[in-house]
Amino acid sequence: MTDASVHRASFRNSKQTAAMTLIEQTKYEKLFSTPLFSFEVKGHETINAELIKEGKRLRDQSDGTAKSNRGGWHSKGNLLNEKAQCFSFLSVMVETAVLQSTRRISKVDPDTLDLKLFAWMNINPVGAFNSPHTHPGAHWSGVYYVSQPEVDDEKAGRIEFLDPRSDLPNWRILKASAFNLKKSLKPQPGEMVLFPSYLVHWVYPNTADDERITIAFNATFSKKSKKG
Repeated sequence: MTDASVHRASFRNSKQTAAMTLIEQTKYEKLFSTPLFSFEVKGHETINAELIKEGKRLRDQSDGTAKSNRGGWHSKGNLLNEKAQCFSFLSVMVETAVLQSTRRISKVDPDTLDLKLFAWMNINPVGAFNSPHTHPGAHWSGVYYVSQPEVDDEKAGRIEFLDPRSDLPNWRILKASAFNLKKSLKPQPGEMVLFPSYLVHWVYPNTADDERITIAFNATFSKKSKKG
C-alpha cells in the first residue's frame, strides 16, 4: 500500500469515527421475512417403523398419483383419514406444530379458526426426486421424515427452498445470508420442517439403494362456520 493509499484510508476511518458520534441507530427490523420451523418427534423410531409398514401396505393397494414426484410413489387421498394408529399420532404432531408456529408469528389465535390438514406419503427409490413446486391454497406446508438413507452424496435427498423475491442479483456482492437465492436442508428421520405454502421447493434425487420415505402435508385455516 502506497503512502497516498494509507493517507486516504486513515482519512476515511477518521471520518467514519466522527460520523459515529453524530448518527445513532434507532431501530432494526426484518421486513418480508419467510418463517421456517423445524421440529423433532421424540421416540420417533417406533412410529416410523409403523409408518413404513403402513406405507408399503398402501403402495401394494394403489399405484398412487402423479404430482411433483418424478419416479417415486405419491399416495392417494388424505393419509390422515387412514385408521392406523400411527397416522392418528402423526396428525396430532402435525396439528401441534402448525398451531405452535402460527402463534409464534401471528396476532390471531389459531384456536378461533377452523384448521384442515391434508397429508400424503412420498416413497422415493433410487433416482427419484420431487420437481420444483408450491402448494397453492394452503397456509402452511411441511414434511415429516420417516426414512432418509445415508449416502456419501451430500445433496442426495436434500429439500431446497428458493427465495420468492426477484431482482436480487446485485446483492450477491455483499454475501449477506438474508439475500441468499436458496436454502437447503437435509432433515433426518423423526424431524419435521414447516414453511409457508407459497415457498417454491424441490427435493434432490435419492442416490441410495434404500428408499427415502417422507410424509408431506398442507395446513389451511378458515373462518369457523356459524352453527344454528
